[in-house]
Amino acid sequence: MAKIRLFIDHPLAQGQGIALSSDQAHYLSSVMRQEAGDEILLFNGRDGEWLARIARLAKRNGDVVPERQTAPQMDPPDLWLLFAPIKKARTDFIVEKAAEMGAARIVPVQTDFTNSERIRQDRLQAHAVEAAEQCGGTYVPEVTDLNPLSRLLDGWDGTRRILWADEAMVGPAETLAGLTKGPWAILIGPEGGFSESERARLSAMDCVTRISLGPRILRADTAAVAALALWQAELGDWRRD
Repeated sequence: MAKIRLFIDHPLAQGQGIALSSDQAHYLSSVMRQEAGDEILLFNGRDGEWLARIARLAKRNGDVVPERQTAPQMDPPDLWLLFAPIKKARTDFIVEKAAEMGAARIVPVQTDFTNSERIRQDRLQAHAVEAAEQCGGTYVPEVTDLNPLSRLLDGWDGTRRILWADEAMVGPAETLAGLTKGPWAILIGPEGGFSESERARLSAMDCVTRISLGPRILRADTAAVAALALWQAELGDWRRD
């Protein structure tokens, strides 16, 4: 079985040739030392995973031909991750782990105490693609541009519940057993926590559930992974019903 997986934004169907991008051709030819006739795996976020054969390959262009589907499309549960960007490498880590752990949408938010005032959305989206390629996923979550938290909450649809990882609730980790399935968003704050005005607003929203992530205050990147794991184990597709 082929080991190289590529995300490609093109419909996948048996025998339908697909042109590689310049970066993909360079990666296959110069980095992975592939040749015409070699097999790779493709996915596009819609049509599952396909085994494809390299029909032609040069340093900056090439073509591949899908031959058969090797895995069906598997979409994640309807879960968003809202987080305040932190240092570059740790923000990259959050995006990568959210993609691996089954977030359907990744939403960086600007809070009162967020250190970073801008992000490179295209670079973070590329990290989400790479994470899906490496973890065997067939879905790539959308990474949005940076949104002010206040504006996001202004237009919030209350049918999507928010699981707020509140650093003020340090103590025994919460169980989510009493919560219902459906559209959810996990909210992780910045390194400095939420401001008093943000805390008051979130506390007043009926769709918000506050939780503790344990007896120690976690770094933002660790908190994102912990909250995703709690939600997936109880309400997501990790649970065996």
